[in-house]
Amino acid sequence: MSQARISLAEGRRTGPAALVIHSWWGLTSSFLDIARALNAQGVSVMLADLFDGRTATTPQQARALRAAPRREPIYRGLLRDLETLQHSTGAREVAVIGFSMGAHWASWLAQQRGLPVTAAVLYYGLRAGDFTGSRARFLSHFAQADPWVSAAARKRMARALTAAGRPYVSYDYPGTGHWFAESARTDAFDAQAARIALSRTVAFLAQSGIAAQ
Repeated sequence: MSQARISLAEGRRTGPAALVIHSWWGLTSSFLDIARALNAQGVSVMLADLFDGRTATTPQQARALRAAPRREPIYRGLLRDLETLQHSTGAREVAVIGFSMGAHWASWLAQQRGLPVTAAVLYYGLRAGDFTGSRARFLSHFAQADPWVSAAARKRMARALTAAGRPYVSYDYPGTGHWFAESARTDAFDAQAARIALSRTVAFLAQSGIAAQ
């Protein structure tokens, strides 16, 4: 799969470096806004594009994009993005920030042995499984009312992280639903909650000790 990439990493060599992975709507303006906001706070950002520039506005379109045939698996493109981010910034360690579907992939990357991922931020999405090979600290942002993320799934991931000895903190955002941090989703976007989540994300990345060299 040939991924389109958008980078705000060049020229910023002192702050954390992060790969941002979009939700199933594709690389919409929401994620450009998020990348710019992170960059303004000193975070070097690379935006993954899992759908080669295609975006969706309805769940039906999003499902079709997710199910479309690919020349190669998504994970291979994400691994290349991590390499490109490291090359662009000189960072030995990086963060991954994922939204919904992207949170699943961010968790997967953070689980893999040998990768330079030492911080993972998950927005209204998760993945359980084995975290014993992970080097990452984890931060989750959850909506208050979210049919896509069950309490049972949250508990499974928290137990898996605890069993692996991985640091983990999560926040719930009152009055919000899924997609609350995505400005293009006008039906769900909560500007105040998004600002608080972004502030917590920036602080978390700073506390994680990852920085370009």
